[in-house]
Amino acid sequence: MIKRTVVTAMLCWVALLAKTQDLSLLRRDSVLSLMRKVARWQMNEFAEGRVLKSKTEWENGALYTGIVALMHTDTEKQPYRDFLYGIGEDNNWNTGKIRLFADDYCVAQMYTQLYMDYSEPKMIARWRALADTIVEHAFSESLAVVPNINHREWAWCDALFMGPPALAYLSTAVGDLRYIKKADSLWWKTSAYLYDKEERLFYRDSRFFDQREKNGRKVFWSRGNGWVMGGLVRMMDNMPKNFKNRKMYERQFKEMAARIASLQQPDGSWHASLLDPGSFPEKETSGTGFYAYALCWGMNHQLLPKKKFLPVVEKAWAAIKSALHPDGKLGFVQNVGDKPVGAGYESSNVYGVGALLLAGSEIYKLKL
Repeated sequence: MIKRTVVTAMLCWVALLAKTQDLSLLRRDSVLSLMRKVARWQMNEFAEGRVLKSKTEWENGALYTGIVALMHTDTEKQPYRDFLYGIGEDNNWNTGKIRLFADDYCVAQMYTQLYMDYSEPKMIARWRALADTIVEHAFSESLAVVPNINHREWAWCDALFMGPPALAYLSTAVGDLRYIKKADSLWWKTSAYLYDKEERLFYRDSRFFDQREKNGRKVFWSRGNGWVMGGLVRMMDNMPKNFKNRKMYERQFKEMAARIASLQQPDGSWHASLLDPGSFPEKETSGTGFYAYALCWGMNHQLLPKKKFLPVVEKAWAAIKSALHPDGKLGFVQNVGDKPVGAGYESSNVYGVGALLLAGSEIYKLKL
């Protein structure tokens, strides 16, 4: 009897120790240290000229959202301020060239967030002029994939991270709800077309409606749905509590959060294909980062219960940490694409770092 009691006590102690070790991964000092290391590596890539994409491109725009989040988290703000301000100056505070292409104004999220800190009108002057034309545009086409449709409509799910938050942050910055109202109307147009209510997931675009994975399941891309969940929380972050459709966003967010949590893999990540994870059995960190960001945001805003979702975020953060190189490079980031594709230890991209930093900024806020 005594022996059984001792064994039981030891098992309880081991379980408690494991739990403590899990939570230690989410300690503020640990999270911030990891974020700093990754950000330093990525900013150095810019300084050394190894980031070749235009500084207005969506890939970099997604990174900047994470650097802004780190800037608002870290007490040592100046390196991030200098980096972002320099990007804005290099870009002449302008967006990409294609006026209605959501990818080309993702960068405006950073401009607008900096404007809220600096109050320098030049930061949003060009973006606001463009946003005014977006507000007035009819957006009356079908979202079926035809040549250049993405240059005219939000016809692919990634657009819900690129475009709506850019407009929403502008509403917050200048106190004009026209921008978020336009984003709202276009969000639900895209959602009505691409959101599968039974699966509670978004198709990437109309080309995937009838496609199937090797196992016969529908094709739902991890990072694509990560873009959507990131867009959801960034919209709600800028939405008045009494906003007309806020409850619709909360409902869609909760539906997707529950579904995504159920699809997490034993390694803590989400693989590139959500419903056929075995087709690409390695972890994928960009989608995983966006999910960790969104789920943690949901807990911090009392939309998701910690008891259910904290273990999901713990495992996701551990998976992301396991993908880091010793120098701070983030591996296992699926390269630019529009469908599930494998990733490896050496594959990295700036938007994956943005997702990591967004996730870390929300984990830092958690009350453990």
